[in-house]
Amino acid sequence: MASIRAHDLGRPGLSRRQFLKGSGAAAAATALVGQPMSIADEADAQDAVTSMGPGPVQVQLTVNGKPMQTKVEPRVTLLDALRNHLDVTGCKRVCDRGTCGACTVMLDGKAVYSCTTLALEAQGREVKTAEALGGDGRLDAVPAAFARFDAQQCGFCTPGFVVALRAALDKNPKASQHEIERELCGNICRCGTYEQMRHAVASLCAGEGKGA
Repeated sequence: MASIRAHDLGRPGLSRRQFLKGSGAAAAATALVGQPMSIADEADAQDAVTSMGPGPVQVQLTVNGKPMQTKVEPRVTLLDALRNHLDVTGCKRVCDRGTCGACTVMLDGKAVYSCTTLALEAQGREVKTAEALGGDGRLDAVPAAFARFDAQQCGFCTPGFVVALRAALDKNPKASQHEIERELCGNICRCGTYEQMRHAVASLCAGEGKGA
């Protein structure tokens, strides 16, 4: 079988036709190496994959430290599972397109859009919503700062902001105000309370109750 090496290209007498012929032979050899799986092999591979749906399947989630379970179709988002099946309504549906941040939750400590995350993806992971930032008569420092500086109006975006801000501070407790604001760039406020939010962020970055 003909083969073409890099230094052959400069060898006298190697025509363009010879080069193309050698390249074609090499390509054909490469194609023959990867033989397709037989029907039996494909069946074995399919048996190794656990199929789900299209009907409802059992989903077990850990939400704000509590085990919860429900049945949802595999296509159901984490947002819908929380709000419509588990009655955890802190995360809000606003754009439903992963652009506004109102549905933000923490998944293993990382801020994510729950409207673009499948409920099945959250199994075996820790889900935290805005509800985790209050309770037992004690308010987390982040929503407390929002309340102190009146950093909310209609309130639809607020749960997403406080969850994203808490995740940012947990990730880097010594973050500067600029770094925190960059972490919040995935959240928007249609009421325009950004100035009040900046005051809240500044107070937290100054050490006024950064912890939970």
